Amino acid sequence: MTRVPILMYHSITDTPTAETRPLAVRPGDFADQLGYLKDRGFTPITFGDLAAALHGNGRKPPARPVVITFDDGYADFHREALPILTRFGVPATVFLTSGWLRDAGPDAAGRPLDTMLSWGQAREAADSGIEIGGHSHSHPQLDQLPGPALRQELRRNKALLEDRLGRPVTTMAYPFGYSSARVRVETRAAGYLAACAVGNAMTTERHDVLALPRLTVSRGTGMGRFRNAVEGNAVPLIYLRERLLTKGYAVVRRTRYAVRQVRQVAHGE
Repeated sequence: MTRVPILMYHSITDTPTAETRPLAVRPGDFADQLGYLKDRGFTPITFGDLAAALHGNGRKPPARPVVITFDDGYADFHREALPILTRFGVPATVFLTSGWLRDAGPDAAGRPLDTMLSWGQAREAADSGIEIGGHSHSHPQLDQLPGPALRQELRRNKALLEDRLGRPVTTMAYPFGYSSARVRVETRAAGYLAACAVGNAMTTERHDVLALPRLTVSRGTGMGRFRNAVEGNAVPLIYLRERLLTKGYAVVRRTRYAVRQVRQVAHGE
């Protein structure tokens, strides 16, 4: 069974905001991490290529595959991460929140946590071989939205990305990693072929292609933790705290949504 580390990054910067700091990886650390992957013989591929290999076209993944992903679309991806990726010859996938783009204009929605990519920078990244995926339009908790709002978030995001970038967008990541069976059904209906959550586990062909797990890389991820994570050494133990919090909050979210539905029925909404 193939076990693949899909790495989840956010911001790559030495000067994060207070809100992005916990997940902001220093550029020097990011370069060291890519150097480790290269030295250990990993083969970086895009998220879309991995999903197709595991669930789609029958082609086997390359030797020691690894996937590098970025959520949200921070401007420092273009300034810091892209030059490092280019230097190492590493492809990556960036999941963009369309309403957060710096020049979103009338499509602006949600509340960005830092300076974001512009459409021009997103196109430049795509032209350089970076896969662009969806990340909703305004970055809500998708599993808490009623049907019409959920469909709007997914479809508006995909349509804007495809229109502005001039290429198909077939993959996505759920904001906060939150999904549900209902969200995954709507994700497929919106035209996405694969999606990833968080999960903090190695991905295998046994996982749902619309909920492939990733491994969080944060500011506090030292090289020892990074090495053990990508090598698949005691991953459940490494991410024990994160996994417990994810499971606990999933119960809270399901309960919250069910209560909201009961209230709406009771009030005839």
